[in-house]
Amino acid sequence: MDKIIIEGGIPLNGEVTVGGSKNAALPILSACLLTGGWHTLDNIPKLRDIWTIKEILSNLGVVFDEDGQSLKVNSDNLASHSAPYKLVKTMRASILVLGPLLSRLGKAKISLPGGCAIGARPIDLHLKGLSAMGVDINLEHGYVVASADKLRGANIFFDICTVTGTENLMMAAVKAEGKTTLHNAAEEPEVVDLANMLKAMGARIKGAGTDTITIIGVKELHPIRYGIIPDRIEAGTFLIAAGITKGKVRIKGCNGDHMEAIIEKLLDIGMELEKQGEDLVAIGHDKIKGVDIKTMPFPGFPTDMQAQFMALMCIANGWSMIRETVFENRFMHISELRRMGADIEINGGQALVRGKRNLSGAQVMATDLRASASLILAGLAAKGRTEISRVYHLDRGYQGLDLKLSLLGSKIWREKY
Repeated sequence: MDKIIIEGGIPLNGEVTVGGSKNAALPILSACLLTGGWHTLDNIPKLRDIWTIKEILSNLGVVFDEDGQSLKVNSDNLASHSAPYKLVKTMRASILVLGPLLSRLGKAKISLPGGCAIGARPIDLHLKGLSAMGVDINLEHGYVVASADKLRGANIFFDICTVTGTENLMMAAVKAEGKTTLHNAAEEPEVVDLANMLKAMGARIKGAGTDTITIIGVKELHPIRYGIIPDRIEAGTFLIAAGITKGKVRIKGCNGDHMEAIIEKLLDIGMELEKQGEDLVAIGHDKIKGVDIKTMPFPGFPTDMQAQFMALMCIANGWSMIRETVFENRFMHISELRRMGADIEINGGQALVRGKRNLSGAQVMATDLRASASLILAGLAAKGRTEISRVYHLDRGYQGLDLKLSLLGSKIWREKY
């Protein structure tokens, strides 16, 4: 296994290009199951989670062809409707193949998903919605076994906002008979990106980006060429990297409209941020102030940026209160930040951070994807050497983060252990 080593205390300087969004690419790749023919997808990131969904799709009979920076996807000859445990266990987003398989084949057998231990993230809302659309669902030996002679439009209300639930039911509904309305739907940019891809394929969808999405079923879809949106979480991580190292970084190819909650908080702490077309220029300063955040569904502050922002607050002036409302186990990075000298108290779903002038390098262990990024950010700011183990979590969602940081001037490298 790899570990990442950082010699901290160096201000970052330069420019970096953001890759395609992992959380948009996963459902868009799954949507290729809806129809045969060759899709061409641009800006697909090279990540472990992308490899996992490709393995699942390959097992179903999907064929891939790399074409430079593009990925060609063909699902003409689906040979299976089953996604086995050995493939699904590593990533919860694997459940995204359920809706497309039911739409295309009228049946699916999907292992209950696994993934990072940051919260329960149950799929009952997916199953409740599919049941309303006429799907017969059974749970057998750890698998969701689902079938339907015909999918019918339905009026579906999500008890809580769910991104993958919204995406799954949207994909199931595009060829269902009649109208489907999703209430309390997720508004994330990744949901909008999937809707735009489906509309380009011939789907009839209105309201994506709001809390009510309406889908009118169509008989046929067709393959297309489509480009994935930039990864707003990767971009936000680089914004914080500039702030935590008191550096100056130009983040190229990002969409500031997808990051307004993050940008607002970074301005509040005293960073300088400037939009220049599709670029963001971020400048960190010696003195930053502590501010409070509360994670919320989009357009609120994203839970996927909570750990990174907490690392920044560890060196801010004053106190900050960080409230996590999305996932119940998303404070596991705190014990590792404490090993680096952070002063953090936990009270249920909130963490009180007292900023300190300096963190100190230490041996720490990553517990999940975003925790990995938070420890790297803390290591960039810390005095001395930081060694981060179990960084395979990082590779699920960041393509070459350590290499990109080294090109910005940090002393960061990988070693085997």
